[in-house]
Amino acid sequence: MLGALAGDIIGSRFEGHPAPPDGFEFFHRDCRFTDDTVCTLAVAEALMSGQDIAKTLRSFVRRYPDAGYGGMFLRWAFTDEAPAYGSWGNGAPMRVAAVGWWARSEAEAMELATAQAVVSHDHPDAVTAAQAVATAILHLRQGDAPDAVHAQLTTRFGYDLRPETALRRGGFDVSAAGTVPPALTAAFEATGWEEAVRTAVGLGGDTDTLACITGAVAEAIHGVPEPITDRARGLLTDDLRAVLDRFEQALATRA
Repeated sequence: MLGALAGDIIGSRFEGHPAPPDGFEFFHRDCRFTDDTVCTLAVAEALMSGQDIAKTLRSFVRRYPDAGYGGMFLRWAFTDEAPAYGSWGNGAPMRVAAVGWWARSEAEAMELATAQAVVSHDHPDAVTAAQAVATAILHLRQGDAPDAVHAQLTTRFGYDLRPETALRRGGFDVSAAGTVPPALTAAFEATGWEEAVRTAVGLGGDTDTLACITGAVAEAIHGVPEPITDRARGLLTDDLRAVLDRFEQALATRA
């Protein structure tokens, strides 16, 4: 799951700016974790503890209120018992990586991906996007061939993952339907994790979320180079790093 967090951190300094030049520095002094990391680890905490997902998300967001959330989500997070608000945004797929590593089966991945989405992002596009990312990670980390997983995502979820279409971007797109296809395509077309994240960030726009999703899926295909995991882990706060450590330990003992 660290691939998602590293992608978020690497993409953070380019959010809302034009695409950076090829060969940009991965870990710059302006890099930081954002709402993507906070919410991803909140979902991981809820999975481990069995706590209410909405309550756990709210707790993490309130601990880190300035991490870059969308306005509607921030209002939801600071309003106890607020219902989901029909969001079609990319917040649901951006925070779902833990589900792909935690679930034992596709049915469980679909169920958990839906559960973590609908507490806030209950539009069908957001739910579908979360399911697609979670099931991709599940099948890839279980050893399914990337080509087979790619084909399943295309047929089951209706995404056009051809690079000539998915990687042709323009403007800042925060929709789930607009974010997930290019993020997935960047992961599947790359020959390694670093190349995948460079492609995602190179699209410009919502670079932290694009790279978070791409980094999560690319990790399940290629793994993440140790120097990158070390740098990303070091940029987390102690409490967030503790959640990550416990999640990794729980995965190691989960049947």
